[in-house]
Amino acid sequence: MIELTFPDGAVRPYPVGTTGLDVAKSISPSLAKRTVALARDGVVVDLADPIEGDASVEFLTRDDPRALTLIRHDAAHVLAEAVQGLFPGTQVTIGPVIEDGFYYDFHRDTPFTPDDFAAIEKRMREIVAKDQPFTKEEWSRDDAKRFFAERGEGFKVELVDAIPADQTLKMYRQGEWMDLCRGPHMTSTGKVGTAFKLMKVAGAYWRGDSTNPMLSRIYGTAFAKQDDLDAHLKRLEEAAKRDHRRLGREMDLFHFQEEGPGTIFWHPKGWNLFQTLIGYMRRRQEGAGYIEVNTPMILDRSLWETSGHWQTYRDNMFVTTTEDERVFALKPMNCPGHVQIFKNGLKSYRDLPLKIAEFGTVHRYEPSGALHGVMRVRAFTQDDAHIFCTDDQIMAECLKVNDLILSIYRDFGFEDVTIKLSTRPEKRVGSDEVWDKAEEALGRVIENVAARGVPTSINPGEGAFYGPKLEYVLRDAIGRDWQCGTLQVDFNLPGRFGAFYIGHNSEKVTPVMLHRAMFGSLERFTGILIEHFAGHMPLWLSPVQIVVATITEEADDYALQLIAEARRMGLRVEGDLRNEKINYKVREHSLAKVPVLLVVGRKEAAERTVSMRRLGSPNQTGGNADAVLASLVEEAVAPDLRRTIAAAEVAEAAE
Repeated sequence: MIELTFPDGAVRPYPVGTTGLDVAKSISPSLAKRTVALARDGVVVDLADPIEGDASVEFLTRDDPRALTLIRHDAAHVLAEAVQGLFPGTQVTIGPVIEDGFYYDFHRDTPFTPDDFAAIEKRMREIVAKDQPFTKEEWSRDDAKRFFAERGEGFKVELVDAIPADQTLKMYRQGEWMDLCRGPHMTSTGKVGTAFKLMKVAGAYWRGDSTNPMLSRIYGTAFAKQDDLDAHLKRLEEAAKRDHRRLGREMDLFHFQEEGPGTIFWHPKGWNLFQTLIGYMRRRQEGAGYIEVNTPMILDRSLWETSGHWQTYRDNMFVTTTEDERVFALKPMNCPGHVQIFKNGLKSYRDLPLKIAEFGTVHRYEPSGALHGVMRVRAFTQDDAHIFCTDDQIMAECLKVNDLILSIYRDFGFEDVTIKLSTRPEKRVGSDEVWDKAEEALGRVIENVAARGVPTSINPGEGAFYGPKLEYVLRDAIGRDWQCGTLQVDFNLPGRFGAFYIGHNSEKVTPVMLHRAMFGSLERFTGILIEHFAGHMPLWLSPVQIVVATITEEADDYALQLIAEARRMGLRVEGDLRNEKINYKVREHSLAKVPVLLVVGRKEAAERTVSMRRLGSPNQTGGNADAVLASLVEEAVAPDLRRTIAAAEVAEAAE
């Protein structure tokens, strides 16, 4: 007999080999009917799997959040069966679950198009309605290869060969159709439900290799309930409206072209926004004791070998060989350069912590299919910094970085932030002892942060190759998560370069190196802001804060005076004196997301007033021009400067 422990703490004996379904039936027929899978010792498995030893068990229904992955996994199998039924001769390859859905890759002479979706979805609903059970079978490799070869499924034969010899080969049957799969699955196709939708089709090379055949990838999504699917589709619709690539064109911020794949052509307005972000961050860093540096864009291969990038990151680096056969690489990271600055000149423990910051442009190779506007590029600027400190200073410095990062995000309207601790990856440098020390240090930091009420989680195996890290994940206005800032504890890199400081007893000591980024990629953060605000930036951030538009040419001179005065006051202002109707001008500048439009005509010029229209508001206000400009100057003060001014006023009042 074995003992099974239930969520309420009850323990019951069962025969060895009892299945999850047997256990559910022993409790109640209705439970067995509702259950779609079993969590055994926390791992989701097939309900029909035999239980061979003592375990804790939990029954999963379709409404359990853990079942959503199963719904999408099963939907991918239903999609594959539907496609092969409708389009004989189509080969199936792989169909994994991904964030927000699933996809399946097919090989077919004629690629699929969205026009095929209606027929495929109809067949999928028919398969779901049949409610065929999912049954798992264990096959030998020879039998599986013969099965797929007889059906002309060459890709599946290749997948069978790729399965390690020590792993069991599993086939899942649903009615007359079967697929090679690790599982688990729900009990039947009917459990998929009808809250699914095919989303798009794209090309994808087999195994991601451009030398392999091109496959036709169909993306889909599925949910437990129709309401959840409808909400998801509504979020996608809203996301499309906020797409930074479309808004970037409408706001005239940037563009892309084939001659520079993965790089950005910044227009004046976009570059203004970019520089506003840098100016803000520069002020925050200077206030926190950072010194700004700049390091070379291109460095000899030997430096990257010493750092470990050449061994662990070579595939992501841009490399060139000069006529004298020296090999150089465009820097993918700023950290090796900062170590060189630390090493230049003798440092004492009295000099620590030493905080070196750089707005450093880095280059990393991304496959062309992964590029996505300003969010995923090959050249970007990091608000990078490295803190060289002693072991005793790690905790205090990490907490200072954490508090600074959270304060910065609040200034941009991000209140919902989660911090993830990413631990050692499989591919790394340094001893386990050193990694234990680094993970223990960051573990204490995240415990401290969690105690303050900030949501935290663990991200196993996702650390950098030189150290564990904290990842700061922002939630935007429509509920999407973005990983931005990072904080990493590194006991490896300084030692690899021979960096040291003179300790209390005149001994050479290797410093600890904290890697820190707050925006992360400034390009990506710019895109996040555009989508978060739907282009409607706060006045202090907007690249063009005001447009002065004339109703009649008789107001041109007055408009030019207002523009000059506003610029003297530090506002970013443009004029629109074209011979166009005012409604046309309003529509055009609203599309460009200009926050304030000051309209002037003959009456306003005579009275030195303005009519003011706010972006997104149908109402029109107005008043004395000097008073309006003064109020806009006050509104356009950046949040960090506003705090500085407020603190100075409090100090002055106290005196």
